[in-house]
Amino acid sequence: MDTKLLELLVCPVTKGPLQYKPETQELVSRSARLAYPIRDGIPIMLENEARPLSDEEIER
Repeated sequence: MDTKLLELLVCPVTKGPLQYKPETQELVSRSARLAYPIRDGIPIMLENEARPLSDEEIER
């Protein structure tokens, strides 16, 4: 994931920062409790495509 792109992207729900998780190929918004997928190198920044995060994932 390009670090410059990551600096520009924000969560579409909360407008807060995102954290890149290379092991799952996701951008995580802790405040929205959502993980946005990255498919073929393209972040899918749609709320209905995001995966809800469990309490355990939030604490990590």
